[in-house]
Amino acid sequence: MDLDDFDAAIEQPSLDNVLVNAQSPRDAVAYIDTQWYTGVNRRGRWMDLIGDYAGSEPFVLDGEALIQLVLDDPLLALGRKDDVSFQIVHAIYTLERVLNEISRRSTSFEIVFWHDDDEKFPFASRSLARMILFNHLMSLEIPTHIFLDTSDASWLSYQRLKKPMFVMTNDGGVVEKSTRHAERVLLQRIFVYNLLAQGVSVTLLKGAEYRDSKILSFVYEQRLDSQPKDRFEDEFWLAVQRASDTLSAEETAFRSGNPTSPLKASQPLAAGDLAAHLVRKTSQRNASETDVFIELFQLFVAHILYVPQLGLKERAQPPVPLPASLTEVLIGSFLPQVFLQLEDGASAVTLDGRVFAALLDRVLRTPDVPLSVLLGTEVASQVETLWRQHNLRADFAALHSRFPLLTVALTESEQDDLPLSLLPFQHPLFDEELDAVRIEADEFGDEGGEDASHLEFNTLFSDTQHWHNHKRAILPPHLGGSDTQGPITEWQRKRQLRSEQRFMSKLQWQAETLTGAYGTPLQQMVVPSAATTRKSKAGTPAAHRAPDVAPSKPAKGASGGKKGKKEVISSADKIRLANQAKKQVKEDDSNGTWWKAQLAEIEAKPVSARIAAVEHLARNKRTKDGWLTVEVRLYRLHLEFSRWLEDAQRESVAARDRCSVAIMCRVKELFEARDLFPTAVRKLAECMAALGFEGYIDALADTATVTKEDRALSFSFVKLVKSKSGHVVHKWMRVTEDPVVWQLRLFGEYMDRSMDSQSDPRVSFKPDAWQRKVLDCLDRNESVLVAAPTSAGKTFISYYAMERLLRSSDDDILVYVAPTKALVSQIAAEVYARFRKELHGKACWAIHTRDYRVHNPQNCQILVTVPEMLATMLLSPPLARTWTPRIKRIILDEIHTIGQQEGGAVWEQIILLAPCPLIGLSATIGEPEKFNAWLASVQEAHGFKHTFILHPHRYSHLRKYSYLLNHNDKPTIFNGLTEYRKTERLRFIHPISMLSFGARGLPPDFSLEAADCLSLHSAFEANRERLDFDVDALNPRRFFANLEGAMLKQKDILRYEAALTSQVSAMADTMDPQDQDSVLNAIIEEVSDPAIKKVDQEYVPSADEYFKNLISLISDLHANGDLPALLFNFDRKVCEKMAQAVLHVLEQAETRWRETNFEWKRKVKQWELWLSKAKERERQAERVKKVKKEEDAPSAAEPETSTSWEASFDPEEPSLQFSFAEASPAFTKSDLDDEIRSLARWNSAPVWALKALRRGVGVHHSGMNKHYRTLVESLYRSGFLRVVIATGTLALGINAPTKTSVFCGDSPFLTALMYRQCAGRAGRRGFDLLGKVVFYGLPIDRCQRLVLSKLPSLGGNFPLTFTMVLRLFNLLQGSNDAPVAQDAVRSILRLPHISFVSEVGREQLLHHIRFSIDYLRRAGLLNAEGNPINLSGVAAHLYYTEPSNLALVALLRHGVVHRLCNQSSLVAAKRDMLLLLCHLFGRRYLPKAYASATNLKTITKKSPSVVHEDHIKRVFTGYTVAYAERHAAELGHDTTLPFSGKVICVSEEDSTAFREQLLRTSVSAMARSPFVATSGHGDSFGSVAELTNTSRRGLHLNEYAIPSMRQFTAIPGEDNDEFALNAYLLDFYTHGQTAALKAANGIRDGEVWYVLQDFSLTLKTIRTGVVQLLQKASQANSVAGDEASEMDSGYGTLDPAEADPDTEGSNAGAEFKRPVGVSDKDWRVFEVLNALTIEFDEKFRAMWA
Repeated sequence: MDLDDFDAAIEQPSLDNVLVNAQSPRDAVAYIDTQWYTGVNRRGRWMDLIGDYAGSEPFVLDGEALIQLVLDDPLLALGRKDDVSFQIVHAIYTLERVLNEISRRSTSFEIVFWHDDDEKFPFASRSLARMILFNHLMSLEIPTHIFLDTSDASWLSYQRLKKPMFVMTNDGGVVEKSTRHAERVLLQRIFVYNLLAQGVSVTLLKGAEYRDSKILSFVYEQRLDSQPKDRFEDEFWLAVQRASDTLSAEETAFRSGNPTSPLKASQPLAAGDLAAHLVRKTSQRNASETDVFIELFQLFVAHILYVPQLGLKERAQPPVPLPASLTEVLIGSFLPQVFLQLEDGASAVTLDGRVFAALLDRVLRTPDVPLSVLLGTEVASQVETLWRQHNLRADFAALHSRFPLLTVALTESEQDDLPLSLLPFQHPLFDEELDAVRIEADEFGDEGGEDASHLEFNTLFSDTQHWHNHKRAILPPHLGGSDTQGPITEWQRKRQLRSEQRFMSKLQWQAETLTGAYGTPLQQMVVPSAATTRKSKAGTPAAHRAPDVAPSKPAKGASGGKKGKKEVISSADKIRLANQAKKQVKEDDSNGTWWKAQLAEIEAKPVSARIAAVEHLARNKRTKDGWLTVEVRLYRLHLEFSRWLEDAQRESVAARDRCSVAIMCRVKELFEARDLFPTAVRKLAECMAALGFEGYIDALADTATVTKEDRALSFSFVKLVKSKSGHVVHKWMRVTEDPVVWQLRLFGEYMDRSMDSQSDPRVSFKPDAWQRKVLDCLDRNESVLVAAPTSAGKTFISYYAMERLLRSSDDDILVYVAPTKALVSQIAAEVYARFRKELHGKACWAIHTRDYRVHNPQNCQILVTVPEMLATMLLSPPLARTWTPRIKRIILDEIHTIGQQEGGAVWEQIILLAPCPLIGLSATIGEPEKFNAWLASVQEAHGFKHTFILHPHRYSHLRKYSYLLNHNDKPTIFNGLTEYRKTERLRFIHPISMLSFGARGLPPDFSLEAADCLSLHSAFEANRERLDFDVDALNPRRFFANLEGAMLKQKDILRYEAALTSQVSAMADTMDPQDQDSVLNAIIEEVSDPAIKKVDQEYVPSADEYFKNLISLISDLHANGDLPALLFNFDRKVCEKMAQAVLHVLEQAETRWRETNFEWKRKVKQWELWLSKAKERERQAERVKKVKKEEDAPSAAEPETSTSWEASFDPEEPSLQFSFAEASPAFTKSDLDDEIRSLARWNSAPVWALKALRRGVGVHHSGMNKHYRTLVESLYRSGFLRVVIATGTLALGINAPTKTSVFCGDSPFLTALMYRQCAGRAGRRGFDLLGKVVFYGLPIDRCQRLVLSKLPSLGGNFPLTFTMVLRLFNLLQGSNDAPVAQDAVRSILRLPHISFVSEVGREQLLHHIRFSIDYLRRAGLLNAEGNPINLSGVAAHLYYTEPSNLALVALLRHGVVHRLCNQSSLVAAKRDMLLLLCHLFGRRYLPKAYASATNLKTITKKSPSVVHEDHIKRVFTGYTVAYAERHAAELGHDTTLPFSGKVICVSEEDSTAFREQLLRTSVSAMARSPFVATSGHGDSFGSVAELTNTSRRGLHLNEYAIPSMRQFTAIPGEDNDEFALNAYLLDFYTHGQTAALKAANGIRDGEVWYVLQDFSLTLKTIRTGVVQLLQKASQANSVAGDEASEMDSGYGTLDPAEADPDTEGSNAGAEFKRPVGVSDKDWRVFEVLNALTIEFDEKFRAMWA
């Protein structure tokens, strides 16, 4: 379903040159790639497989792909050409390392082998290795399955039951020169194709990145296809069959005519048994093939018997140089024959190719030394016994003569450069903290022989200026900052003022649309200045002072006298009370007169009209409190009975259900009213008696607050009970079923939902127990993490903390951190709506985001910001002295976003640096206990007590529906809402029916409504004979027997739900829900909607069906009263297309109606006639004015203009039946017109979007203009917009109360987490008692997976990157070691774990920091005293691009940039400079198969290859070796496999001549894993990745915490990387248009802006860093013009979605003048950078102008 036309962006290549019917497998691969796989690759998304995609859902690991990945390891010495090696121990280790990497992040996977996916092994070594690895896998505690192929019935059954989210496999890669390789690639493509056709998503194993808690790889989405073969030509399938036959024939021939046997696990044999087995299976025929076979065979058998005695140290041998002729015999014939015989018994313990080669070499050198001397008597005896049993003889002398010794002695392998020793470094704080890991530095240590003389001024870096504009200071003038840009002009001042006025106007309107937790408008609170309060207290007696903050306990009486002493009332108080009583009497009389007049006016109207009138009166200010509110509600209740009595079907079940629920809701509401009087209580009792609920009267009356003074009603209440007998008048009104069952069936959503609520003077509502606990924590100034679902009542927490701070101080600061700009704007509006405080020169609140700021962020008390900005401010040296110490509370809203791939590390940095207690809020933290434990450790390290509060229950339930679309459904013709007849497509999904999907259990947040509980019990009753528990115990009458007389509450339902679902969970654990004979299936059938069961469960509508049926979906929601609705789709372009599709249908239908409707035409003609007489009316009005004698005489023209319908008629306005908009009292039509005109004036939104607004349809995503988005939010809250189509922008905490959340179409971003976020928008507290969730365009099983999937546990990052270490030094140095900076750094260095997903302990962390310091020293970014120098500004300000920022620094220092810039041609210099920068900062992952030359012209010029990767590698090799040497005793022998924990290859103590030789020749490895060392690798590493992936156990190296440059030195699509990085920015710079970005680079429409914006920002940052360095170096203080933006903030961009039209200037400005003393070459670098920045920015702005 290509909803976004993404596939249409790329032109399909011609197939003219692809011969479909050719014999060549290469052509077949080209054909399938062109027809299908290129598009799949292009659509693939680079994602975090666990955190962002699968969560805790199960997935499959392709066993063959895993084995292939292991055997393709370039470090593995196995099956190499001209090398007698079979290092299977290394392969076993690599296998377990990969499994460990995956299992550390998710244990929800199983391994599957398919025979049609068998890797065809042409080499015996790989074939044997595959069997050993397979047997090892089968011995592990991972479920492993074997199927014939993807069409195997067993696989299809497994898929149906387990529902794997994806299969992790390989795609075969690109075709190499070998024809046989093309055949393997072809078959692997078909394997992937078959999986996708079955609806299983695929992700690539090779090239996956294991980064912190994430597994990153490409996800290829599922495309269900019941006839997969129909997509390709028959000739192609013939080519596939030929390729399969060819490989099978080759394998059979290789095995001497024996076909490959199916995979079957076998137990490895002990060495002695394996040797005997091998000798027995080896025939005499083998001996005749070579004249030395027996001798070689004897040594091989001897090696089998000897290897188990060896440890990993002895097995770590370098390649053994044997005679070439002998190597040819071994590899060509001997080893293949032997290996084939070993496939059913060999293991890693009994085979080692290098040991065998070393033994062979030793025998060749000393043929006279017997085996008993070499290997010991026991091994020699075993060999002799075997040879004697089989009549075999070996002559080693003949072997020696056949293969003469090599004349050259064994040469040692070349050594890489030695690891670098540490450079001198001292810093008071770090010296103290790093003392435990002190390693002696080389006092005269050099820079490793590097020539780094460019831009090396050794000047200290001062982080005082704006990151993207060197003319702006970070600190404001009142705190010592100084801007160099000079005063603004009068024109600039007015422009800025206009912008601020416009913003405040919009904020005011936005604030007016916001409501509190109960749906009521917010009331602004005026908070007095704390100083004023203290002054007033100083002059007030202590007994009369009010507390600073509301006390945690109710205040005691003011009197301090003895108990029981009569309270003395002063004369003044008596007078005051008497006046109040008189006023109340007068008000009551007035209200009574008014109420009787209203009753007299409406009494003659029909019941429906009276109901409408009373509903209107209920909004009157008079009826908000006092006796009148009770009487008005009682009259409304009277009308409900009257309407029932007038109903022709009044005695029907449906009427009784409808009316009894409506009546009981009002009765319950009245019993909870404050000013209830006795007569009202009696009438309510009669109402309940009429319904048959007499048993509940006393319980409700006991909880009511009833006044002593009674009053008569002003109207006659309907007679329900006979006055004499007390019998009910209308017996048919009585509910016939048990009241408990009635409540469960109909009253669930209206039940009392409080959880131990009590009054509390600190808040204006009755908080639940968990909410009171939060208040207590805040009062004690503790840190708190609150995990509670949406609608549970978390909102008040933040505003209580704000109020508390505002009342207690005028200087303290509270920072509110929100993850999105939309949420920042809303929170600011809500703060504005709630609080007002006069602070003379200071603002109460401010906004600070990357794109704009409102008020001064450093001169306010409440700062609302995004995480990136707060992290930047906390690390800002100037602010550490003045601003950071004033922060007293940080609120982290939606704290679960800490687990996101993008930006998650920033949240961790905030938590680590926070100088105050935190409030963490989230509705969707999976397994929060682990995260909370880490958060508590961080807060306690800062000295703050921490509390975790978990509340698992929503306030309102979510009811799920599926919108059913079938193959043959035709969209109904839409003729307007008045004529629309709703379809029956919206079908209820019972939560238990979801289990038919095959779920393995119920998620923790699984919930049932009261009605669901009742229907589940009915299902139990229907199957009671087959159930093994007491069904009667769950009968609601029996279960709630102890509550007799009391209405059920939500907490009672939760108890009942738990009892029911515990039985279901037990059945789900032991039964297959898809087994038609299971009792669980019978229960599911009982509660399922038959209509849902009948439809195709896997059907997904086409794009055409999807868009055409949207109008029916929205119209059905309208007809059911389920609007407003949020429609979620996670592609921006699709959201826009959906709105356009709905708008098109509405406009077309309206046009048809207006063309044919006589009444409309008549109305338009009448209006046109009225319009034509406008001038006549004006003249008449003028005449009236002239002759008017009296001032107050009414004008003749005025009545007509004020009452005429023509005056307000506009034929251009949408007709009501073709619009989903609803009139709202919050704004007028002219207000809307003004807003739309403003948006249209600045082209802030497309024309279709503005038209859609008028019809009640809005679009909300981050690519839309900010003002448009804000308008959409406000219109939606006010009720005018009733349909908003959005991406995830409205999912995170936005106040957008909706009745229904609709999920439209599938997406890889629609995860368990995102589902809960979006679904949680429905049924917000105070608006709806029930929320609805609708699935549209999704297969049923996908809906079921979303509902039943568990939230993933939070992922995290390693926050202490190299740039972060540099920024910590910058913080200390720039703030003059401010106490807040020292405390932050010390707490970080003393944490037991730096991250909640990190295994790195404190000592290892300190080692990491020490060697980070050494790297920064060598990179010229720190001096010996720990002060940031030279290019630190560039590196620090580009922290989010690491390691690209460090690569740029290296290139600048080593003169690469200077050489590029100092070309004679400025054009060539700019292009080459951009080429380099886009390699560093603008590269995007592409699958290797897509990045081939036929699909993409890749950039092959390797400018960044000069980056000194080797230098980085040497620094960190030094780190690992030093650590391993220092902790050798603690680390011990590394003989434990990483996944299984099995200990293998433990050395025996026996000493033999051969063992001593092995020890002498073994490779020395301190840092390298001894398992990897068995392939001959010591502590010499080829790359940083190799270092981190092959280091020994206990080092915990993180590849992504080391600034490796490998990705910059690789050519896209080449080298050994599975995924290519394509520098797409060059395409944009060259062409100045986005078509190439989308077509060639796989970038979606909605992403284009952001990738270009980020690069433009990077260019400005680099330019500013160079400018600051040149200024510092020249000691020049005079600077002039750079681009100056009044919107810039410490870290900013200019986003057209955020921009204000009046404040956006061009990129022009006066040129920065060359400072004194700057060299020509350095100045040329600036000139090229500046010209490139301006040119790129101009092209960028032109794109969206």
